[in-house]
Amino acid sequence: MTRKQKRWLVRIVVALVLFAAVFAITEILPLDSWFGSRTAAIWFEFALFLVPYLIAGYDVLLKAARNIGNGQVFDENFLMSVATIGAFAMVAFPDADPHMAEGAAVMLFYQVGELFQSYAVGKSRKSISELMDIAPEYANVEIDGAIEEVDPDEVETGSVLVVKPGERIPIDGTIIEGSSQLDTAALTGESMPRLVEKGDDVISGCVNLNGVIRIITTKPYGDSTVARILELVENAAEKKARTENFITRFAHFYTPIVTAAALLIAIIPPLLGMGAWSDWVMRGLTFLVVSCPCALVISVPLSFFGGIGGASKLGILVKGSNYLETLSKVDTVVFDKTGTLTSGSFKVIAIHPEADIDADYLLSYAAHAEAYSNHPIAVSLREAYAGEIEEKQIAEAKEESGHGVRALVNEKVVLVGNDKLMALHNASYHDCDLTGTILHVCIDGAYAGHIVIADVVKDDAEQTIRDLHLAGVARCVMLTGDRQDVAEAVAEKLGIDEVHAQLLPEGKVRAVETLLSSETTDGKLAFVGDGINDAPVLTRADVGIAMGAMGSDAAIEAADVVLMDDKPSNISKAIRLARTTMRIVWQNIVFALAVKIIILLLAAVGIANMWLAVFGDVGVAVLAILNAMRAMSVRKYRK
Repeated sequence: MTRKQKRWLVRIVVALVLFAAVFAITEILPLDSWFGSRTAAIWFEFALFLVPYLIAGYDVLLKAARNIGNGQVFDENFLMSVATIGAFAMVAFPDADPHMAEGAAVMLFYQVGELFQSYAVGKSRKSISELMDIAPEYANVEIDGAIEEVDPDEVETGSVLVVKPGERIPIDGTIIEGSSQLDTAALTGESMPRLVEKGDDVISGCVNLNGVIRIITTKPYGDSTVARILELVENAAEKKARTENFITRFAHFYTPIVTAAALLIAIIPPLLGMGAWSDWVMRGLTFLVVSCPCALVISVPLSFFGGIGGASKLGILVKGSNYLETLSKVDTVVFDKTGTLTSGSFKVIAIHPEADIDADYLLSYAAHAEAYSNHPIAVSLREAYAGEIEEKQIAEAKEESGHGVRALVNEKVVLVGNDKLMALHNASYHDCDLTGTILHVCIDGAYAGHIVIADVVKDDAEQTIRDLHLAGVARCVMLTGDRQDVAEAVAEKLGIDEVHAQLLPEGKVRAVETLLSSETTDGKLAFVGDGINDAPVLTRADVGIAMGAMGSDAAIEAADVVLMDDKPSNISKAIRLARTTMRIVWQNIVFALAVKIIILLLAAVGIANMWLAVFGDVGVAVLAILNAMRAMSVRKYRK
């Protein structure tokens, strides 16, 4: 609780104690006999109740007056001020019962509700502010061997930074010296530290845990990951959901209408001789208290804010409540394959030597032949080879574009490549039943065997598809530029419903357009990509979700929802959280309107009194706020 909220609480407690004391005095003590008349006693009660009323509500009265002066008449401050002042003003009707207690009680409980709302908003905002804590306060720049502490905005690209244990990495860069573990929890929601060493790229916002590292910056602070994330979070409140905008417009028209209705209830019936003025004025005031739209205008934005805050705890950044609302309606999820459902890095998954050839012998010659290539396939071969590449054994190496490599290793002619390379050199070979990239190896004209390389499926990809289907997603579609057989093998393993392979970037856009045209009226399509090559498709989908976006500028820029880690399982968490948030929003809308309509009708016919009106306003608002706070809870999504 903030200092302001503590002072507010003290003021309310003091007013409540005084109210209880005054209420006891008026109910227990024989004031009528002491003052000699009922009229004098009522005015004394008026003065007593005025004290807790003003202590509790002086700021509400001032806000109402200030807003009227600024032309903003119809808000909850105005409604509370008119209703409570009207309750005290009933003392002017000799034939009416005194209503100062109700007037003071309405203001007191309204302030209790407002304090509760402030606390709830503060708690919801805390999950966002925890994310905002990733902003670095300084950067240690190394200049001529000395370390100087400067503002991150002043650091130029290419500067060398020293990050000590316990400090936050201020700017994106590459480690040039040292190794350590990084706490990425603020960005990804993951509790497990990440091991980094020389040559690894690191991003701003992570906390260095144990070792001193030196990094060279690769971009200015304004373009770094932390700056982009903070900008994203700060702007999220501006992008309101349709439901949220509706409630805002509803309150804008609703408040003047109910104020006019309360005025008509107070004036028209007594003018027509249907009862005493005091009775109908009291009904109008009760109607005014009940009609205050606090429960709606507070709980609906709070639900969305809580949902966005809860998502940030899971490492899911939602750019606005409009995207959260769209995400809740998703019934088709389209995935890019490489880097989303698969790791995006090639690995040797099988070595099949011929009968008289040793597997290590086969891999050794293949790795030496690919020693000078930067192709991902060549890199995966060298990583799989446990030995050391001896360059003196390689006399020559020539890449044959699109086919493979021809090299002279240990004075033996080695061919490593696809079936086209084998056919080009009239070398014999045979196919493999495994799905993946097949590298045939021929040594001095004799077929030595083949090596199978594949893009490995992520550990939680299969569970992700299952979770999405369980969450009610009707179609899971995969788009890829890879070969049809590779795509179908991945789709079959994961349980993907539909596959489109061998697509260029523009082909992916056309595929998404076709899928969008087949969507139902209420259904929405989400596209999930790595955010680097998929910006056009991310933009075209109803909601674009960028996967594994730590450090990816394109992802943060193009996507509507950014998953800060590399786990596709967070997609189903995001959809479930969005649906829970929307469920809470509509629960609050239906509950608040139903209760208010019932009590408004009862107030109009004179059945509801001011005490019931307090429940209709403050009670409903508190219950709606409590319900809205459930959107912040993300414990069940961590399981």
